[in-house]
Amino acid sequence: MSTIKRLAGNAAGEVMDTIRFFAGVAGVWLTIITFLFAPFHIPSESMQPSLEVGDRVLVSKWAYGYSRHSLPLGLGYYLPDNLETRIFPRDPERGDVIVFRVPETRRNLIKRVIGLPGDVIMVQNGRLFINGERVEREPIGQRTYIDHRGRQPVTVDAYVETLPNGVMHDIYERSDSHPLDNAGPFRVPAGEIFVMGDNRDSSTDSRVAPNPQYPQSGGPGYIELTEVVGRAETVMFTLNRCRREDGLYCPTGRVWRGLQY
Repeated sequence: MSTIKRLAGNAAGEVMDTIRFFAGVAGVWLTIITFLFAPFHIPSESMQPSLEVGDRVLVSKWAYGYSRHSLPLGLGYYLPDNLETRIFPRDPERGDVIVFRVPETRRNLIKRVIGLPGDVIMVQNGRLFINGERVEREPIGQRTYIDHRGRQPVTVDAYVETLPNGVMHDIYERSDSHPLDNAGPFRVPAGEIFVMGDNRDSSTDSRVAPNPQYPQSGGPGYIELTEVVGRAETVMFTLNRCRREDGLYCPTGRVWRGLQY
């Protein structure tokens, strides 16, 4: 009988050790995704070429402080929208690539910060103006990629854009006469920011106001700082959705590739 009890006790001890191990793993995982980082995937080409369709991006939650959106598993989306408290707040800088929540659609989007509170943003004939000054861009050639939705080839002009604070990043323009190539001026309100996609003619961003009646057909408009989830830091890996064919742009080597700021 004592042998049976001893074996049963050993088995129970092993079960408890296993439970403690998995509880510890779960605790570490919850701590990481609550206070440090969270992964997001890129579903569209609005941030090309900085981010490609299929990229898995690691976002730092601590970059701008903590809010209800810092809670894991999307729990913060179920809290009241008027809960606007941020702990250790820090505002995004111009040129940061951020993830934010759109309350009207309850979706997360990723765009680049272009305008800060008090800025006046305008797009005229495809050229970006910040506070009356035209933002410089240098052409780097043409590229052709396959449109994610229509599966048709799209040819764009690629540029290196330099923001007023010196942040340099690549942008795409199909032309300088698309519908959103003449927009504004927009004066960014206090407590909000203005964002744009790097693929300027394939991005629904702050140039498009929200549509309360039909949220899916509107844009995010200005982004309240309380809706910012975090800053995109690096591409962990990508699930390529482009084809490597002659004449098509299909970047490789997108594993732990940091974003430039």
